Amino acid sequence: MPRPAPSSAKPAATLNGATPSTFAPFRHSAFRVLWSATIVSNFGGLVQAVAAAWLMTQLTTNATLIALVQASNTLPIMLFALVSGALADIFDRRQIMMAAILFMAAMSAVLAGMAYFGAITPWSLLAMTFLIGMGQALYNPPWQASMGDLVPREDLPQAVTLNSVGFNLMRSVGPAAGGLIVAAAGAAVGFLVNAVSYIPLVFAMARWRPDYPPRTAAREPFVSAVGAGLRYVALSPHLVRVLVRAGAFGVSGTAVMALLPLVAKSHPEGGSLLFGLLLGFFGLGAILGALTNARIRARLSNEAILRLGMIQFAVATAVLGYSDTVWVQALALFPAGMSWVIVLSLFNVAVQLSTPRWVVARALALYQTVAFGGMAAGAWLWGALAQAYGFEDALIMAAVGLLAAAALGIPLRMPEFSQSDLSPANRFREPVLGLDLRGRSGPIMVMVDYHIAPEDTEEFLSLMVQRRDIRRRDGARAWVLLRDLEMPDHWSESYHIATWDDYIRHNTRRTVVDTDVTQALHALHKGPGEPTVHRMIERHNASAHADVPLRGKLDV
Repeated sequence: MPRPAPSSAKPAATLNGATPSTFAPFRHSAFRVLWSATIVSNFGGLVQAVAAAWLMTQLTTNATLIALVQASNTLPIMLFALVSGALADIFDRRQIMMAAILFMAAMSAVLAGMAYFGAITPWSLLAMTFLIGMGQALYNPPWQASMGDLVPREDLPQAVTLNSVGFNLMRSVGPAAGGLIVAAAGAAVGFLVNAVSYIPLVFAMARWRPDYPPRTAAREPFVSAVGAGLRYVALSPHLVRVLVRAGAFGVSGTAVMALLPLVAKSHPEGGSLLFGLLLGFFGLGAILGALTNARIRARLSNEAILRLGMIQFAVATAVLGYSDTVWVQALALFPAGMSWVIVLSLFNVAVQLSTPRWVVARALALYQTVAFGGMAAGAWLWGALAQAYGFEDALIMAAVGLLAAAALGIPLRMPEFSQSDLSPANRFREPVLGLDLRGRSGPIMVMVDYHIAPEDTEEFLSLMVQRRDIRRRDGARAWVLLRDLEMPDHWSESYHIATWDDYIRHNTRRTVVDTDVTQALHALHKGPGEPTVHRMIERHNASAHADVPLRGKLDV
Protein backbone atom coordinates (compact mmCIF):
# COMPACT_ATOMS: atom_id res chain seq x y z
CA MET A 1 0.00 0.00 0.00
CA PRO A 2 1.18 3.59 -0.53
CA ARG A 3 2.99 5.24 2.33
CA PRO A 4 3.85 8.90 2.92
CA ALA A 5 6.75 10.16 0.87
CA PRO A 6 9.82 11.15 2.89
CA SER A 7 10.26 14.77 3.79
CA SER A 8 12.89 15.16 1.10
CA ALA A 9 10.51 14.09 -1.67
CA LYS A 10 10.39 16.31 -4.72
CA PRO A 11 7.18 18.11 -5.65
CA ALA A 12 4.76 15.71 -7.29
CA ALA A 13 2.74 17.95 -9.56
CA THR A 14 1.75 15.21 -11.95
CA LEU A 15 1.71 11.48 -12.29
CA ASN A 16 3.92 11.22 -15.38
CA GLY A 17 6.55 13.88 -14.77
CA ALA A 18 5.06 16.50 -17.13
CA THR A 19 2.93 19.48 -16.16
CA PRO A 20 -0.42 18.92 -17.89
CA SER A 21 -2.83 21.61 -18.92
CA THR A 22 -5.37 22.65 -16.32
CA PHE A 23 -8.04 22.16 -18.99
CA ALA A 24 -7.09 18.57 -19.94
CA PRO A 25 -10.30 17.07 -18.41
CA PHE A 26 -12.40 19.01 -20.94
CA ARG A 27 -11.33 16.43 -23.52
CA HIS A 28 -13.93 14.13 -21.94
CA SER A 29 -17.48 15.01 -22.99
CA ALA A 30 -19.21 13.72 -19.84
CA PHE A 31 -16.99 15.91 -17.68
CA ARG A 32 -17.67 18.96 -19.91
CA VAL A 33 -21.44 18.54 -19.72
CA LEU A 34 -21.63 17.92 -15.98
CA TRP A 35 -19.11 20.67 -15.23
CA SER A 36 -21.15 23.17 -17.24
CA ALA A 37 -24.38 22.19 -15.50
CA THR A 38 -22.64 22.41 -12.15
CA ILE A 39 -21.59 25.97 -12.98
CA VAL A 40 -25.26 26.99 -13.23
CA SER A 41 -26.09 25.18 -10.00
CA ASN A 42 -23.16 26.86 -8.22
CA PHE A 43 -24.45 30.25 -9.34
CA GLY A 44 -27.84 29.54 -7.78
CA GLY A 45 -26.26 28.25 -4.59
CA LEU A 46 -24.17 31.39 -4.17
CA VAL A 47 -27.17 33.62 -4.80
CA GLN A 48 -29.00 31.71 -2.08
CA ALA A 49 -26.01 32.00 0.29
CA VAL A 50 -26.04 35.78 -0.09
CA ALA A 51 -29.82 35.91 0.35
CA ALA A 52 -29.74 33.76 3.49
CA ALA A 53 -26.79 35.57 5.10
CA TRP A 54 -28.21 39.01 4.39
CA LEU A 55 -31.75 38.08 5.39
CA MET A 56 -30.40 36.95 8.77
CA THR A 57 -28.85 40.40 9.33
CA GLN A 58 -32.33 41.86 8.76
CA LEU A 59 -33.98 39.41 11.14
CA THR A 60 -31.55 39.79 14.06
CA THR A 61 -28.49 41.71 15.26
CA ASN A 62 -27.12 38.70 17.16
CA ALA A 63 -23.62 38.01 15.75
CA THR A 64 -23.78 34.35 16.77
CA LEU A 65 -26.98 33.73 14.80
CA ILE A 66 -25.55 35.57 11.79
CA ALA A 67 -22.41 33.43 11.86
CA LEU A 68 -24.52 30.28 12.29
CA VAL A 69 -25.87 30.73 8.76
CA GLN A 70 -22.45 29.57 7.60
CA ALA A 71 -22.50 26.77 10.18
CA SER A 72 -25.93 25.58 9.04
CA ASN A 73 -24.45 24.97 5.58
CA THR A 74 -21.35 23.12 6.80
CA LEU A 75 -22.65 21.22 9.86
CA PRO A 76 -24.78 18.79 7.79
CA ILE A 77 -21.68 17.82 5.81
CA MET A 78 -19.91 16.96 9.05
CA LEU A 79 -22.89 14.92 10.28
CA PHE A 80 -23.96 13.11 7.11
CA ALA A 81 -21.02 13.00 4.69
CA LEU A 82 -19.82 9.60 5.94
CA VAL A 83 -23.31 8.17 5.45
CA SER A 84 -23.29 9.50 1.91
CA GLY A 85 -19.79 8.19 1.28
CA ALA A 86 -20.74 4.68 2.37
CA LEU A 87 -23.87 4.75 0.20
CA ALA A 88 -21.80 6.02 -2.75
CA ASP A 89 -19.38 3.09 -2.46
CA ILE A 90 -22.22 0.55 -2.14
CA PHE A 91 -24.87 1.82 -4.59
CA ASP A 92 -25.03 3.67 -7.91
CA ARG A 93 -23.40 7.07 -7.36
CA ARG A 94 -25.39 8.71 -10.12
CA GLN A 95 -28.72 7.77 -8.55
CA ILE A 96 -27.61 9.09 -5.16
CA MET A 97 -26.58 12.40 -6.70
CA MET A 98 -29.87 12.66 -8.57
CA ALA A 99 -31.85 12.13 -5.35
CA ALA A 100 -29.75 14.79 -3.58
CA ILE A 101 -30.27 17.33 -6.39
CA LEU A 102 -34.05 16.87 -6.39
CA PHE A 103 -34.16 17.18 -2.60
CA MET A 104 -32.15 20.43 -2.62
CA ALA A 105 -34.32 21.88 -5.38
CA ALA A 106 -37.48 21.08 -3.42
CA MET A 107 -36.13 22.58 -0.17
CA SER A 108 -35.01 25.73 -1.99
CA ALA A 109 -38.49 26.13 -3.47
CA VAL A 110 -40.07 25.72 -0.02
CA LEU A 111 -37.67 28.30 1.43
CA ALA A 112 -38.58 30.73 -1.36
CA GLY A 113 -42.27 30.28 -0.55
CA MET A 114 -41.71 30.83 3.18
CA ALA A 115 -39.73 34.01 2.50
CA TYR A 116 -42.33 35.32 0.03
CA PHE A 117 -45.17 34.89 2.52
CA GLY A 118 -43.14 36.35 5.41
CA ALA A 119 -43.04 33.11 7.39
CA ILE A 120 -39.27 33.24 8.08
CA THR A 121 -37.76 33.57 11.56
CA PRO A 122 -34.05 33.34 12.43
CA TRP A 123 -34.42 29.72 13.57
CA SER A 124 -36.60 28.61 10.66
CA LEU A 125 -34.06 30.14 8.27
CA LEU A 126 -31.29 28.14 9.96
CA ALA A 127 -33.46 25.00 9.80
CA MET A 128 -34.11 25.33 6.07
CA THR A 129 -30.49 26.10 5.21
CA PHE A 130 -29.57 23.07 7.34
CA LEU A 131 -31.89 20.87 5.23
CA ILE A 132 -30.37 22.19 2.02
CA GLY A 133 -26.97 21.49 3.56
CA MET A 134 -28.13 17.91 4.16
CA GLY A 135 -28.76 17.58 0.45
CA GLN A 136 -25.31 18.96 -0.25
CA ALA A 137 -23.83 16.47 2.24
CA LEU A 138 -25.52 13.64 0.33
CA TYR A 139 -24.30 15.01 -3.00
CA ASN A 140 -20.68 15.93 -2.30
CA PRO A 141 -18.94 12.57 -1.65
CA PRO A 142 -20.36 10.74 -4.70
CA TRP A 143 -19.69 13.79 -6.89
CA GLN A 144 -16.08 14.06 -5.74
CA ALA A 145 -15.61 10.29 -6.09
CA SER A 146 -17.09 10.48 -9.60
CA MET A 147 -14.07 12.44 -10.82
CA GLY A 148 -12.35 9.08 -11.19
CA ASP A 149 -15.31 7.86 -13.28
CA LEU A 150 -15.29 10.94 -15.54
CA VAL A 151 -11.55 11.29 -16.27
CA PRO A 152 -8.49 9.00 -16.20
CA ARG A 153 -6.14 9.04 -13.22
CA GLU A 154 -3.58 11.32 -14.90
CA ASP A 155 -6.26 14.03 -15.32
CA LEU A 156 -7.66 13.69 -11.80
CA PRO A 157 -5.75 16.62 -10.16
CA GLN A 158 -6.84 18.89 -13.01
CA ALA A 159 -10.47 17.72 -12.71
CA VAL A 160 -10.47 18.57 -9.00
CA THR A 161 -8.92 21.95 -9.82
CA LEU A 162 -11.52 22.66 -12.51
CA ASN A 163 -14.26 21.92 -9.99
CA SER A 164 -12.75 24.67 -7.87
CA VAL A 165 -12.43 26.93 -10.92
CA GLY A 166 -16.11 26.42 -11.72
CA PHE A 167 -17.28 27.14 -8.21
CA ASN A 168 -15.06 30.17 -7.79
CA LEU A 169 -15.84 31.48 -11.26
CA MET A 170 -19.40 31.75 -10.01
CA ARG A 171 -18.20 33.04 -6.67
CA SER A 172 -16.72 36.03 -8.50
CA VAL A 173 -20.08 36.96 -10.06
CA GLY A 174 -22.72 35.03 -8.11
CA PRO A 175 -22.50 36.97 -4.82
CA ALA A 176 -22.59 40.34 -6.61
CA ALA A 177 -25.55 39.15 -8.68
CA GLY A 178 -27.11 37.81 -5.51
CA GLY A 179 -26.66 41.18 -3.83
CA LEU A 180 -28.38 42.90 -6.75
CA ILE A 181 -31.22 40.35 -6.78
CA VAL A 182 -31.80 40.63 -3.03
CA ALA A 183 -31.62 44.43 -3.12
CA ALA A 184 -34.01 44.67 -6.07
CA ALA A 185 -36.45 41.82 -5.51
CA GLY A 186 -35.91 40.43 -2.03
CA ALA A 187 -34.51 37.24 -0.54
CA ALA A 188 -37.44 35.10 -1.76
CA VAL A 189 -36.41 35.64 -5.40
CA GLY A 190 -32.82 34.73 -4.49
CA PHE A 191 -34.03 31.42 -3.04
CA LEU A 192 -36.17 30.80 -6.13
CA VAL A 193 -33.17 31.38 -8.41
CA ASN A 194 -31.38 28.58 -6.57
CA ALA A 195 -34.31 26.21 -6.98
CA VAL A 196 -34.41 26.82 -10.75
CA SER A 197 -30.62 26.52 -11.11
CA TYR A 198 -30.77 22.77 -10.41
CA ILE A 199 -32.73 22.05 -13.62
CA PRO A 200 -29.71 21.84 -16.01
CA LEU A 201 -27.90 19.57 -13.54
CA VAL A 202 -30.91 17.24 -13.37
CA PHE A 203 -30.91 16.85 -17.15
CA ALA A 204 -27.12 16.42 -17.37
CA MET A 205 -27.12 13.79 -14.64
CA ALA A 206 -30.03 11.93 -16.28
CA ARG A 207 -28.08 11.70 -19.58
CA TRP A 208 -24.81 10.53 -18.02
CA ARG A 209 -24.17 6.78 -18.23
CA PRO A 210 -21.06 6.00 -16.17
CA ASP A 211 -19.19 2.79 -16.93
CA TYR A 212 -18.96 1.32 -13.44
CA PRO A 213 -16.89 -1.89 -13.11
CA PRO A 214 -18.97 -5.06 -12.63
CA ARG A 215 -19.61 -6.06 -9.03
CA THR A 216 -17.65 -9.21 -8.14
CA ALA A 217 -18.79 -9.55 -4.53
CA ALA A 218 -22.06 -9.24 -2.64
CA ARG A 219 -23.08 -5.68 -1.76
CA GLU A 220 -21.59 -4.70 1.57
CA PRO A 221 -24.04 -4.00 4.44
CA PHE A 222 -24.28 -0.30 5.30
CA VAL A 223 -22.95 -0.49 8.87
CA SER A 224 -20.09 -2.72 7.76
CA ALA A 225 -19.29 -0.30 4.94
CA VAL A 226 -19.10 2.65 7.34
CA GLY A 227 -16.81 0.65 9.60
CA ALA A 228 -14.61 -0.37 6.67
CA GLY A 229 -14.18 3.27 5.65
CA LEU A 230 -13.29 4.35 9.17
CA ARG A 231 -10.85 1.46 9.51
CA TYR A 232 -9.12 2.16 6.21
CA VAL A 233 -8.54 5.82 6.99
CA ALA A 234 -7.51 5.15 10.60
CA LEU A 235 -4.90 2.63 9.42
CA SER A 236 -3.53 4.99 6.72
CA PRO A 237 -1.13 7.44 8.43
CA HIS A 238 -0.87 9.65 5.34
CA LEU A 239 -4.67 10.11 5.26
CA VAL A 240 -4.77 10.83 9.00
CA ARG A 241 -2.27 13.65 8.48
CA VAL A 242 -4.41 15.15 5.73
CA LEU A 243 -7.53 15.02 7.91
CA VAL A 244 -5.86 16.63 10.92
CA ARG A 245 -4.46 19.47 8.82
CA ALA A 246 -7.80 19.97 7.03
CA GLY A 247 -9.69 20.17 10.32
CA ALA A 248 -7.25 22.70 11.76
CA PHE A 249 -7.53 24.87 8.65
CA GLY A 250 -11.33 24.62 8.60
CA VAL A 251 -11.75 25.86 12.19
CA SER A 252 -9.84 29.12 11.67
CA GLY A 253 -10.29 29.62 7.93
CA THR A 254 -14.08 29.77 8.14
CA ALA A 255 -13.94 33.00 10.17
CA VAL A 256 -13.73 35.09 7.00
CA MET A 257 -16.88 33.67 5.44
CA ALA A 258 -18.77 33.54 8.74
CA LEU A 259 -18.07 37.15 9.72
CA LEU A 260 -18.06 38.82 6.29
CA PRO A 261 -21.75 39.89 6.60
CA LEU A 262 -20.76 41.83 9.74
CA VAL A 263 -17.78 43.37 7.94
CA ALA A 264 -20.07 44.60 5.14
CA LYS A 265 -22.75 45.83 7.53
CA SER A 266 -20.19 47.85 9.54
CA HIS A 267 -19.81 50.36 6.68
CA PRO A 268 -22.32 53.22 6.26
CA GLU A 269 -22.82 52.20 2.63
CA GLY A 270 -23.06 48.56 3.69
CA GLY A 271 -25.80 46.48 2.13
CA SER A 272 -26.40 43.23 0.33
CA LEU A 273 -24.65 44.62 -2.76
CA LEU A 274 -21.45 45.47 -0.84
CA PHE A 275 -21.54 42.04 0.77
CA GLY A 276 -21.82 40.44 -2.66
CA LEU A 277 -18.97 42.54 -4.04
CA LEU A 278 -16.66 41.57 -1.18
CA LEU A 279 -17.47 37.92 -1.85
CA GLY A 280 -16.72 38.59 -5.51
CA PHE A 281 -13.16 39.66 -4.68
CA PHE A 282 -12.74 36.45 -2.69
CA GLY A 283 -14.00 34.52 -5.72
CA LEU A 284 -11.64 36.30 -8.14
CA GLY A 285 -8.70 35.36 -5.95
CA ALA A 286 -9.92 31.77 -5.85
CA ILE A 287 -10.05 31.65 -9.67
CA LEU A 288 -6.45 32.83 -9.89
CA GLY A 289 -5.46 30.24 -7.30
CA ALA A 290 -7.17 27.47 -9.26
CA LEU A 291 -5.61 28.50 -12.58
CA THR A 292 -2.10 28.67 -11.12
CA ASN A 293 -2.47 25.50 -9.05
CA ALA A 294 -0.65 23.13 -11.42
CA ARG A 295 2.33 25.47 -11.83
CA ILE A 296 2.62 25.97 -8.09
CA ARG A 297 2.55 22.19 -7.50
CA ALA A 298 5.31 21.75 -10.09
CA ARG A 299 7.64 24.06 -8.16
CA LEU A 300 6.87 23.46 -4.49
CA SER A 301 6.33 20.49 -2.22
CA ASN A 302 2.85 19.90 -0.81
CA GLU A 303 3.98 20.98 2.65
CA ALA A 304 5.46 24.25 1.34
CA ILE A 305 2.24 24.99 -0.55
CA LEU A 306 0.17 24.30 2.54
CA ARG A 307 2.24 26.45 4.89
CA LEU A 308 2.47 29.39 2.49
CA GLY A 309 -1.25 29.17 1.74
CA MET A 310 -2.21 29.19 5.43
CA ILE A 311 0.18 32.03 6.24
CA GLN A 312 -1.14 34.11 3.35
CA PHE A 313 -4.72 33.43 4.50
CA ALA A 314 -3.75 34.43 8.06
CA VAL A 315 -2.30 37.76 6.87
CA ALA A 316 -5.41 38.49 4.79
CA THR A 317 -7.66 37.66 7.75
CA ALA A 318 -5.69 39.97 10.04
CA VAL A 319 -5.90 42.82 7.50
CA LEU A 320 -9.66 42.28 7.26
CA GLY A 321 -9.87 42.70 11.04
CA TYR A 322 -7.48 45.64 11.40
CA SER A 323 -8.65 47.80 8.52
CA ASP A 324 -11.94 49.67 8.34
CA THR A 325 -11.40 50.79 4.72
CA VAL A 326 -13.58 49.03 2.18
CA TRP A 327 -11.05 48.86 -0.66
CA VAL A 328 -8.31 47.52 1.65
CA GLN A 329 -10.66 44.83 2.90
CA ALA A 330 -11.64 43.95 -0.67
CA LEU A 331 -7.97 43.63 -1.70
CA ALA A 332 -7.28 41.45 1.36
CA LEU A 333 -10.02 39.07 0.27
CA PHE A 334 -8.26 38.47 -3.06
CA PRO A 335 -5.24 36.54 -1.62
CA ALA A 336 -7.57 34.93 0.91
CA GLY A 337 -9.62 33.42 -1.91
CA MET A 338 -6.46 32.31 -3.70
CA SER A 339 -5.16 30.52 -0.60
CA TRP A 340 -8.56 29.00 0.16
CA VAL A 341 -8.85 27.13 -3.13
CA ILE A 342 -5.19 26.07 -3.26
CA VAL A 343 -5.26 24.60 0.24
CA LEU A 344 -8.61 22.82 -0.05
CA SER A 345 -7.90 21.39 -3.51
CA LEU A 346 -4.56 20.11 -2.22
CA PHE A 347 -6.35 18.21 0.54
CA ASN A 348 -8.92 16.83 -1.90
CA VAL A 349 -6.38 15.59 -4.45
CA ALA A 350 -4.19 14.07 -1.73
CA VAL A 351 -7.14 11.99 -0.48
CA GLN A 352 -8.22 10.88 -3.97
CA LEU A 353 -4.73 9.84 -5.10
CA SER A 354 -4.02 7.96 -1.86
CA THR A 355 -7.20 5.86 -1.84
CA PRO A 356 -8.32 2.87 -3.97
CA ARG A 357 -11.64 3.11 -5.79
CA TRP A 358 -13.49 0.70 -3.50
CA VAL A 359 -13.29 3.12 -0.57
CA VAL A 360 -12.64 6.51 -2.22
CA ALA A 361 -16.10 7.98 -1.53
CA ARG A 362 -15.85 7.06 2.16
CA ALA A 363 -12.34 8.53 2.43
CA LEU A 364 -13.52 11.76 0.77
CA ALA A 365 -16.55 11.79 3.07
CA LEU A 366 -14.33 11.51 6.13
CA TYR A 367 -12.16 14.33 4.81
CA GLN A 368 -15.27 16.47 4.31
CA THR A 369 -16.59 15.47 7.73
CA VAL A 370 -13.43 16.72 9.40
CA ALA A 371 -12.94 19.82 7.22
CA PHE A 372 -16.56 20.98 7.27
CA GLY A 373 -16.96 19.94 10.89
CA GLY A 374 -14.08 22.27 11.67
CA MET A 375 -15.78 24.99 9.64
CA ALA A 376 -19.08 24.49 11.49
CA ALA A 377 -17.36 24.60 14.88
CA GLY A 378 -15.30 27.59 13.78
CA ALA A 379 -18.36 29.50 12.56
CA TRP A 380 -19.98 29.10 15.97
CA LEU A 381 -16.73 29.96 17.79
CA TRP A 382 -15.94 33.10 15.81
CA GLY A 383 -19.58 34.21 15.94
CA ALA A 384 -19.59 33.89 19.73
CA LEU A 385 -16.27 35.77 20.01
CA ALA A 386 -17.55 38.46 17.65
CA GLN A 387 -20.64 38.85 19.83
CA ALA A 388 -18.46 39.21 22.94
CA TYR A 389 -15.49 41.23 21.63
CA GLY A 390 -16.43 42.50 18.17
CA PHE A 391 -15.79 40.97 14.78
CA GLU A 392 -12.45 42.81 14.43
CA ASP A 393 -10.89 41.04 17.41
CA ALA A 394 -12.46 37.73 16.36
CA LEU A 395 -10.76 37.98 12.95
CA ILE A 396 -7.39 38.73 14.57
CA MET A 397 -7.76 35.66 16.79
CA ALA A 398 -8.66 33.57 13.74
CA ALA A 399 -5.47 34.77 12.02
CA VAL A 400 -3.45 33.50 14.99
CA GLY A 401 -5.28 30.19 14.70
CA LEU A 402 -4.29 29.93 11.03
CA LEU A 403 -0.63 30.46 11.91
CA ALA A 404 -0.93 27.66 14.46
CA ALA A 405 -2.48 25.44 11.76
CA ALA A 406 0.50 26.17 9.51
CA ALA A 407 2.88 25.24 12.36
CA LEU A 408 1.26 21.79 12.54
CA GLY A 409 3.35 21.00 9.48
CA ILE A 410 6.38 20.59 11.72
CA PRO A 411 5.15 17.39 13.44
CA LEU A 412 2.58 16.43 10.76
CA ARG A 413 4.19 17.06 7.41
CA MET A 414 1.84 16.92 4.41
CA PRO A 415 2.62 13.83 2.28
CA GLU A 416 3.34 14.12 -1.41
CA PHE A 417 0.82 12.74 -3.90
CA SER A 418 0.92 8.97 -4.19
CA GLN A 419 2.38 7.60 -7.42
CA SER A 420 1.29 4.02 -6.59
CA ASP A 421 -1.07 2.03 -8.81
CA LEU A 422 -4.23 1.68 -6.71
CA SER A 423 -6.33 0.05 -9.42
CA PRO A 424 -7.79 -3.40 -8.58
CA ALA A 425 -5.31 -6.26 -8.99
CA ASN A 426 -8.10 -8.63 -10.18
CA ARG A 427 -5.96 -11.70 -9.40
CA PHE A 428 -8.18 -13.43 -6.86
CA ARG A 429 -9.93 -16.65 -7.84
CA GLU A 430 -12.73 -17.76 -5.58
CA PRO A 431 -11.90 -21.29 -4.34
CA VAL A 432 -14.07 -24.33 -4.94
CA LEU A 433 -15.52 -25.21 -1.54
CA GLY A 434 -16.33 -28.58 -0.06
CA LEU A 435 -19.18 -27.11 1.96
CA ASP A 436 -22.42 -25.44 0.94
CA LEU A 437 -21.62 -22.08 2.54
CA ARG A 438 -23.90 -19.07 2.58
CA GLY A 439 -22.54 -15.56 2.15
CA ARG A 440 -23.16 -14.81 5.82
CA SER A 441 -21.48 -18.00 7.05
CA GLY A 442 -18.58 -17.42 9.41
CA PRO A 443 -16.41 -16.51 11.16
CA ILE A 444 -13.73 -17.48 8.66
CA MET A 445 -10.14 -18.14 9.74
CA VAL A 446 -7.35 -18.01 7.16
CA MET A 447 -3.83 -19.39 7.64
CA VAL A 448 -1.00 -19.04 5.11
CA ASP A 449 2.07 -21.29 5.62
CA TYR A 450 5.58 -20.18 4.63
CA HIS A 451 8.97 -21.88 4.71
CA ILE A 452 11.60 -19.17 5.18
CA ALA A 453 15.38 -19.69 5.24
CA PRO A 454 17.10 -18.32 8.38
CA GLU A 455 19.11 -15.77 6.36
CA ASP A 456 15.84 -14.35 4.92
CA THR A 457 14.09 -13.93 8.27
CA GLU A 458 14.75 -10.20 8.65
CA GLU A 459 13.47 -9.40 5.14
CA PHE A 460 10.46 -11.68 5.69
CA LEU A 461 9.50 -9.88 8.90
CA SER A 462 9.85 -6.50 7.21
CA LEU A 463 7.50 -7.61 4.43
CA MET A 464 5.07 -9.02 6.98
CA VAL A 465 4.73 -5.60 8.61
CA GLN A 466 3.48 -4.29 5.27
CA ARG A 467 1.32 -7.40 4.78
CA ARG A 468 -0.32 -6.87 8.18
CA ASP A 469 -1.21 -3.27 7.33
CA ILE A 470 -2.67 -4.33 3.96
CA ARG A 471 -4.73 -7.13 5.51
CA ARG A 472 -6.12 -4.94 8.29
CA ARG A 473 -6.99 -2.05 5.97
CA ASP A 474 -8.86 -4.47 3.72
CA GLY A 475 -10.92 -5.95 6.57
CA ALA A 476 -8.87 -8.63 8.36
CA ARG A 477 -9.18 -8.96 12.12
CA ALA A 478 -6.96 -10.52 14.79
CA TRP A 479 -3.97 -10.74 12.45
CA VAL A 480 -1.00 -12.63 13.96
CA LEU A 481 2.25 -14.16 12.72
CA LEU A 482 3.17 -17.58 14.16
CA ARG A 483 6.52 -19.44 14.20
CA ASP A 484 6.85 -23.17 14.68
CA LEU A 485 8.90 -23.99 17.80
CA GLU A 486 10.12 -27.32 16.45
CA MET A 487 10.75 -26.18 12.86
CA PRO A 488 11.77 -22.48 13.12
CA ASP A 489 11.80 -22.04 9.34
CA HIS A 490 8.03 -22.69 9.29
CA TRP A 491 5.87 -19.58 9.68
CA SER A 492 2.08 -19.11 9.55
CA GLU A 493 0.17 -15.92 8.91
CA SER A 494 -3.28 -16.06 10.54
CA TYR A 495 -6.26 -13.71 10.50
CA HIS A 496 -10.04 -13.73 10.85
CA ILE A 497 -12.83 -12.47 8.59
CA ALA A 498 -16.42 -12.13 9.82
CA THR A 499 -18.24 -13.88 6.95
CA TRP A 500 -17.55 -15.59 3.63
CA ASP A 501 -18.89 -12.55 1.75
CA ASP A 502 -16.45 -10.39 3.72
CA TYR A 503 -13.65 -12.75 2.74
CA ILE A 504 -14.49 -12.33 -0.96
CA ARG A 505 -14.62 -8.53 -0.55
CA HIS A 506 -11.33 -8.62 1.36
CA ASN A 507 -9.58 -10.23 -1.60
CA THR A 508 -11.22 -8.16 -4.34
CA ARG A 509 -10.02 -4.99 -2.57
CA ARG A 510 -6.40 -5.84 -3.30
CA THR A 511 -4.67 -3.27 -5.51
CA VAL A 512 -1.84 -3.63 -8.02
CA VAL A 513 0.66 -2.11 -5.59
CA ASP A 514 -0.37 -4.65 -2.93
CA THR A 515 0.73 -7.51 -5.20
CA ASP A 516 4.33 -6.33 -4.94
CA VAL A 517 4.37 -7.47 -1.31
CA THR A 518 2.70 -10.77 -2.22
CA GLN A 519 5.25 -11.49 -4.94
CA ALA A 520 8.16 -10.63 -2.65
CA LEU A 521 6.84 -13.03 0.02
CA HIS A 522 6.38 -15.80 -2.54
CA ALA A 523 9.96 -15.27 -3.71
CA LEU A 524 11.22 -15.85 -0.15
CA HIS A 525 9.14 -19.00 0.31
CA LYS A 526 11.42 -22.10 0.08
CA GLY A 527 8.79 -24.80 0.33
CA PRO A 528 7.43 -26.89 -2.53
CA GLY A 529 5.17 -24.77 -4.72
CA GLU A 530 3.74 -21.52 -3.38
CA PRO A 531 2.65 -20.78 0.21
CA THR A 532 -0.19 -23.04 1.30
CA VAL A 533 -3.49 -21.39 2.21
CA HIS A 534 -5.97 -22.90 4.68
CA ARG A 535 -9.48 -21.47 4.79
CA MET A 536 -11.49 -22.67 7.78
CA ILE A 537 -14.84 -21.86 9.30
CA GLU A 538 -14.89 -21.55 13.07
CA ARG A 539 -17.15 -23.68 15.24
CA HIS A 540 -17.32 -23.35 19.01
CA ASN A 541 -18.89 -26.74 19.65
CA ALA A 542 -18.26 -30.32 18.56
CA SER A 543 -21.81 -31.38 17.74
CA ALA A 544 -22.49 -33.98 15.09
CA HIS A 545 -23.84 -31.22 12.82
CA ALA A 546 -20.70 -29.08 12.96
CA ASP A 547 -19.12 -28.27 9.63
CA VAL A 548 -15.95 -30.08 8.50
CA PRO A 549 -12.86 -28.11 7.32
CA LEU A 550 -13.02 -26.53 3.91
CA ARG A 551 -11.24 -28.02 0.96
CA GLY A 552 -9.20 -26.17 -1.61
CA LYS A 553 -5.78 -24.56 -1.40
CA LEU A 554 -5.20 -21.60 -3.68
CA ASP A 555 -2.74 -18.73 -3.61
CA VAL A 556 -3.89 -15.68 -1.75
